[in-house]
Amino acid sequence: MFAAKPFIFAFLACGLGTWILPLSVHAQQDRPAASSRTKIILDTDIGDDVDDAFALALALRARLVERFLKENGSAGIPILVGIRTRSSAQFSQERWARDGAPLEGKHDAVEFLLDQARKRPGEITLVAIGPLANIGAAIDRDAAAFKKFKRVVIMGGSIRRGYGDLGYAPDHGPQPEYNISSDIPAAQRLFTSGVPIFMMPLDSTQLQLDEVKRNILFSAGSSMTNSLSALYYQWAERNRTPTATLFDAMAVAYVVDPSLCPVERFHISVDDKGMTVPTPGASNASACLASDSDKFFHFLLPRLMAPLKEPNTPVFDSH
Repeated sequence: MFAAKPFIFAFLACGLGTWILPLSVHAQQDRPAASSRTKIILDTDIGDDVDDAFALALALRARLVERFLKENGSAGIPILVGIRTRSSAQFSQERWARDGAPLEGKHDAVEFLLDQARKRPGEITLVAIGPLANIGAAIDRDAAAFKKFKRVVIMGGSIRRGYGDLGYAPDHGPQPEYNISSDIPAAQRLFTSGVPIFMMPLDSTQLQLDEVKRNILFSAGSSMTNSLSALYYQWAERNRTPTATLFDAMAVAYVVDPSLCPVERFHISVDDKGMTVPTPGASNASACLASDSDKFFHFLLPRLMAPLKEPNTPVFDSH
C-alpha cells in the first residue's frame, strides 16, 4: 500500500497522494482570444490508474508529474504536494516515475488553493480528478475563500449508471464511485459549499481506449505520446488488462469544450455510503449523464498527437 498525496497546479493536479498544478487552457472557440484562456487548478491522484496521465496530457495542450511536465515543455508549472492519504490502489507507473527528480513539498497545497481563490475571485476553475481530501481540507480551513472559485469540475459520482454499465446490456444502476467514496465527508462538504459544481460521473466517463485508438496514438512518436505509451504499458502490465478507461480525461475535456458532455441540473446529496443521490431541492450541481465516445476520442487523440507549439507557462504564483 502506498501513501497517496494530492497535487495542485494553476493547473492543479493531484497524484498518488495528492498533487496540485496551476495552468491555463483555451476554451473551445473558433477564434481564441486572450480572454478565452481558462485558469484551472488540477487536483489529481496520478500514478495508480493511467487515466490521470491522459487528463494531464490534455490539460497541457511527484516525480511522475515533474518528469511528465519536463519532457513535454511545461517544466515551469509549479507542483504542490497535497494532503497525505492512504490508498489500496497500486502505484502502477512507479518505474517510470523513478527516473524523475524527487519532489519536495515546500508549500502548503491547501493554503495555495485558498490563496489563489482569494487573489482571483471568480476566475479559477478547480478540476478534481481524484479523492477530494484537498478540497475538504480547504473548505474546513476557509469556506468563504473556497467560495471564490468560479466552479469545481469533478470526475466523480454515479447517478444512474455504475461501473461496467456501457449500454450494451441491462445496467446495474448507480453505485459508490471511487473518488467520492474515498473521502465521503470531503465530498459532503463540497456539495454543500455553495460553489457551482459540474460532475462528470460514471454515467458519462467510461471511455474505452481500445487497441485501434492506442495504435493510432502511440505510433505518433512525439514526446507526449511516448510518455503516455510508457505509462500505459506499465499500467497494463501491473493490472493485467489491455484496455484503459479514460474516466478523468472527460473532466478536462469538458473545461475545454462543454459540448462534449452536456449537463443537467440536480440537487445532489452524498450519503454515508458515498452514493451521489438526486434529491429534492435547489440545484447544487450540474451532471453529465451521457457522452458520445466517438466524439470524445475525435477531440482527444488529435490534441494528444499534435506537436507542441510553445511551452506552457505558469499563470499562478506558487509562493
